[in-house]
Amino acid sequence: MPSAVTLIRSASLSDVAEYAYAATAPAGARLIYLAGACPLEADGSTAAVGDYAGQAAKSVENLRTALADAGAALQDVISTRVLVASTRQEDLVTAWQVVRDAFGAHDVPSTLMGVTVLGYHDQLVEIEAVAAVLD
Repeated sequence: MPSAVTLIRSASLSDVAEYAYAATAPAGARLIYLAGACPLEADGSTAAVGDYAGQAAKSVENLRTALADAGAALQDVISTRVLVASTRQEDLVTAWQVVRDAFGAHDVPSTLMGVTVLGYHDQLVEIEAVAAVLD
């Protein structure tokens, strides 16, 4: 099935960003707004306590599951927002590298943010996403 998402690169902006600067979906595409994917196990406990990379990996795993349940996959994501509970840029980069690697060549527009605290006990990472599919 053809992708509904078209990534847009800008020759007018820096090429150091590891993501496309914009993305579009055609009229008629079904948009899927996903709640933040958290690093939670099936029993509700927080995975990989204290481990930014481990929590990012679990959040990506849970994002994949939510996407699949909505009839989509990572390749259908049109944008992300990655939230990291830290004031240290290194921690943000650690989480980002896991997310970035999971998306591979489908480098969707993304925002990486350091935040004070997230909603679950011991939670360090959360990934919000919007996807678009052609049914």
